[in-house]
Amino acid sequence: MKKENQVTNPAKSGGGAAATAAEAGPIEHPLALLAYLLIGIYLGVIFVQSEVVSWFRIQEMFRFQSFHMYGIIGSAVVVAAISVQIIKRLDVRSATGEPIRLNPKEWGDSKIPAARYWIGGTLFGVGWALLGACPGPIFALLGSGITVLVVALLAALAGTWAYSILRPHLPH
Repeated sequence: MKKENQVTNPAKSGGGAAATAAEAGPIEHPLALLAYLLIGIYLGVIFVQSEVVSWFRIQEMFRFQSFHMYGIIGSAVVVAAISVQIIKRLDVRSATGEPIRLNPKEWGDSKIPAARYWIGGTLFGVGWALLGACPGPIFALLGSGITVLVVALLAALAGTWAYSILRPHLPH
């Protein structure tokens, strides 16, 4: 028997596709989870083979010595923009059948417009530069044998935990 989904207030949940996924509940088909796992493994292999996760490539990017990473990131931005337009125009639905809603970003009410995005992006970029690796493919890097990134994984988990504790006290 299928459970009825509760609709929550998007303003309280933060809106966006993440809120829609949370509202829809867990995916009920184990094969769907297997498909996501296989896609993740495939992407991990692609990231390693294309050197997207290479410390040397990331260092080249931050030193403006190579176009490699800028080309990949630029291509990702173009693909994402096209994908968002397809989602909006074709009324694409999630794996659970719920409509995907892409709510506009909330700029916040601080004195500096979009301060939370500028500050968060800067902190992310500084961490990325110090680590020498994007935190996104940590598992691909660990799988390719770069075990020192266990420290980065633990730091990412600690940061996520700290944010969950501090979130109610932050100006969102």
